[in-house]
Amino acid sequence: MLQIDYIIDILFNIYFYMIIFYVLMSWLPNVRDNFIGELLSKLVEPYLTPFRRFIPPLFGTLDISPIIALLVLEFAAGGLKSILHLIF
Repeated sequence: MLQIDYIIDILFNIYFYMIIFYVLMSWLPNVRDNFIGELLSKLVEPYLTPFRRFIPPLFGTLDISPIIALLVLEFAAGGLKSILHLIF
C-alpha cells in the first residue's frame, strides 16, 4: 500500500509543479512560445480551463483560479489515497 501512496504522491507533485511553472511562465511571455511552454500548455490548460470559467479574475487582472485548482488537486490526491486505503 505504501508503494501506491508513493506513486500517487509523485504523480500529483509532478503535476503540481507543472502548474506552478506554467503560472510563473505567464510573467515571461516569450517563454510560452518555445517547446516546453507549448507542452506545458497542452498538459495544464485542460485542467485550468474549468476553474477559469467559473472564477473571475479579481480586480480585472489577478487570476486566482490556479490557486483554487492546486487546492482541488491536493484534495483529489488525499481523496484518492483514502479510497484506495478502503479498497485495499
